[in-house]
Amino acid sequence: MGYMGDRSTLLETGRFVRARAEAGTGANESARGADTQTALTDADFAEEMFAETDTASDAAELEARHRVAADKGDPGAMSVLGALLLRRGDLDGAEPYLRGATAEGDRAAANNLGVLLLQRGYPDEAAGWWRVAAVAGSAPAAHALGRHFRERGDEPAAEYWLRQAAESGHALGAFGLADLLEHCGDKGVERWFRAAAEQGHREAAYRLARHLRKGDPAEAEQWYRQAAARGHRRAALHLGALLEARGELKEAGRWYLTSAKQGEARAACALGFLLRDAGDEESAAAWWHRAAEDGDGNAANALGALHAARGETQTAERWYRTAMDAGDQNGAYNLALLCAAQDRTAQAEQWYRRAAYAGHREAANALAIMLLQVGDAAGAEPWFSKAAEAGSVDAAFNLGILFASRDEDRTALKWYERAASAGHTDAALQVGIALVRDGEERAAERHLRCAAGGGSAEAAFRLAALLESLAPPPEPPALGEPVGGAPRTESEEWYERAAELGHRRAQVRVGMLAAARGDMAVAARWYREAAEAGSRNGAFNLGLLLAREGNEPEAALWWTRAAVAGHGRAALRLGLLAARHGDLAEGQKWCARAMELGPAEVSERAARLREALAEELSA
Repeated sequence: MGYMGDRSTLLETGRFVRARAEAGTGANESARGADTQTALTDADFAEEMFAETDTASDAAELEARHRVAADKGDPGAMSVLGALLLRRGDLDGAEPYLRGATAEGDRAAANNLGVLLLQRGYPDEAAGWWRVAAVAGSAPAAHALGRHFRERGDEPAAEYWLRQAAESGHALGAFGLADLLEHCGDKGVERWFRAAAEQGHREAAYRLARHLRKGDPAEAEQWYRQAAARGHRRAALHLGALLEARGELKEAGRWYLTSAKQGEARAACALGFLLRDAGDEESAAAWWHRAAEDGDGNAANALGALHAARGETQTAERWYRTAMDAGDQNGAYNLALLCAAQDRTAQAEQWYRRAAYAGHREAANALAIMLLQVGDAAGAEPWFSKAAEAGSVDAAFNLGILFASRDEDRTALKWYERAASAGHTDAALQVGIALVRDGEERAAERHLRCAAGGGSAEAAFRLAALLESLAPPPEPPALGEPVGGAPRTESEEWYERAAELGHRRAQVRVGMLAAARGDMAVAARWYREAAEAGSRNGAFNLGLLLAREGNEPEAALWWTRAAVAGHGRAALRLGLLAARHGDLAEGQKWCARAMELGPAEVSERAARLREALAEELSA
């Protein structure tokens, strides 16, 4: 039995591969507190600042209008003027106006004073003024204070102030609260992502879609669309993947293109796969090249596979190395496959090891097979185990072969069962064989059906034999009913399935069943097919049919082929044929061969015939 997975095809990791940071629930982003729309940045605070002050489209006109009143001590004018100056970066000019308005109890001024102090590098003093504004009811200040505490690791305080902002209807506050709750593993995040998304927060829409994608994919798609339409490149990427999975390739391509143009390397890679499947290999290569240069290892692997298929091995190797440099260990695995195909065994082993040590399960399986091929079974076993534990079905099957070769049948069966449960056809066959051996026919039948349904000719043959043995004996034909008129049984159907797949014993059995029905033409066809494939039983039975039809010369040819291959009855038939034709020496030769081959009944008959021929010769 051969080991599985030693010469796998180049590994394609798929059109759309989620980055590690996105494999979970966005915890990495949450831990940093650095989302593009929630970090404490000037742009964010400028947006908040003017949410609490009346702004005009012409900032210069607004500034001139309020400066006179501000200089006369009007708190509202001081607040607006300070905000305008802060917005254009005039911190020195803005600070006295904001402090003056704050002293008069203007909460917007207190919030904006916090922004100014943060920009000057005094976060603690900024937090003090945000607290003043938040207590006075400023939602933007509560949000800013919540972000301040989160960045310092005080999550309870952060949650308190973010919740204040969120419950006041503040979109950034709702998003910040959802982000924090998600980081803490709280299940109530969806409500707050939704609150922010409904106010147009694109990152919230994207994160909400990710939460909904398993439970409510239809609604998730709507939020992906909203975020993508607002320019969220990862939302466009996910929307493209969703549409592609649904078979809507044209629209998927449009969203991939949108995302790729915004700099999303994974979208460029996915677009490359779509173009390749559409037959535009050159355009696919261009997008893969762009994605690979932006650090997408999957795209680099795709380029490597493309050049390897063209026979450009040096270029392929370069791209596989690029994939490795990007942290994609499929590059090491594919490079190993490339080396193995060129009989560069030592280098192949080196790259298999690199990928295997990085956790690449198929590389671990391939490395184990390579070690077995040089006789290092002890070194191969742990790599098979590592690959199998990581989910490699081939490795689990290979462990079964390894333990079976040591006659550790129970352990072998455990691994075969594991591989079979994952749909491995050959493993299911081995489990079925073991269960038949142990007398568990019904359990064996289930596994043999799985293997036969997976295309195993041997499983189909064994299933047919099992069903035949379990079937009740056929009823004798009724008076006047032709022999062979009964409908075909399921076992016959499986024999035929195996025969059509090239199983020689099944072909002989189908021929025998056809002969029993009196259909000699069908029987001869199957016997001949089995005989030409090397079946000695097929050759013997074909000879019998030909002899009955009077074609002894051709029958003798097939009996000769069967006898040379070790068929005792064919040798006896040749002895009888030679005796009948008067060739006593030839008859003795075949009788001796039949005595050697057996079985016992044939050996006895051949011995008697040989003695008779010897007497005839000596007479």
